[in-house]
Amino acid sequence: MDDLARVERLTDLADLLRPAAIRAAATLGVADHIAAGVHDAEELARLCKTRTEVLDSLLRYLVSLELLGRNEDGGYELRDTAGPLLTGHPSSLREALRLDGVTGRADMALVGLVHTIRTGEPAHVGLFGRGYWESLNEDSAYVEAIERASLGQLVFDAEIVSDAYDWSTVGSVVDVGGNTGAILTSLLHGHPHLKGTLVDLRSVTCVAAKNIADAGLQDRCEVVAGSFFDPLPAGRDVYLLSAILGDWDDEQAVAILRRCAEAAGEAGKVLLADVNLDVVMKGDEAARMELLLRAMMPSPVRTVEQLKRLGREAGLRVTWEGPVTPVRSLIEFSA
Repeated sequence: MDDLARVERLTDLADLLRPAAIRAAATLGVADHIAAGVHDAEELARLCKTRTEVLDSLLRYLVSLELLGRNEDGGYELRDTAGPLLTGHPSSLREALRLDGVTGRADMALVGLVHTIRTGEPAHVGLFGRGYWESLNEDSAYVEAIERASLGQLVFDAEIVSDAYDWSTVGSVVDVGGNTGAILTSLLHGHPHLKGTLVDLRSVTCVAAKNIADAGLQDRCEVVAGSFFDPLPAGRDVYLLSAILGDWDDEQAVAILRRCAEAAGEAGKVLLADVNLDVVMKGDEAARMELLLRAMMPSPVRTVEQLKRLGREAGLRVTWEGPVTPVRSLIEFSA
């Protein structure tokens, strides 16, 4: 490979326009409008609420990427490769790619990856000056994005929270950082005697309350807007932390566990159902995933022993250990 070819290859690898253009098209819903029968740039611009001449530049660029084609009248048509940009496509990527979505917001921070490499902090902090979850909570525009991303799916072997722990003697549970309620609704459906409380940031709880009501569980569950760095609702039987601590460094993780310990008191339990993503971070071929995870979260890999150490630092002792899957562990702590 000669020098010119090397320059062209590196320039292509470093190109930011291609992903930016595809994500702009996903955000604007270009594919949906074309699929609905709109092919003219001016009418597409009206529907997308954009400048016609700039949108036309985007459309022509997407033609060069072979995502769009031109019809006999000069209008724009979807090519098969653009199918996943459609909202209703079986393998739709639109929600993941749109810049006003929860995933797109996280992906945007990758431009600041050098901050993560230098400091170990999530790239979002270096680029935007605040954490990812703070950003979602403080901007009401993301409530709709959180709602779109709320699918009620259990991930990372989360079923063991309901299946492997003895809930028969538990009357009440607080899902600390419970997001949009997928785990708590699963718990309450699976154990009809339980009463639940979900604590999370304001924008998330707006969606969680709706999901819980839609599940018919509002009489057995309350939703509380707040931070797990602040005092939590006290006196419940179990304080559940599911897939929370990986988003925080050791000092912050201990602070979260302390808040749970304070609220649980002498009689309550703290149930840590943490996720260890070491399974996707092995070998050179996993370097891409490792960089993605480290750019989003400071501690995606913690062993069970490291989690126990964090518990001890928070004034807790291990009273039960559950099964450990390749990505999930289950540890009960008491004061």
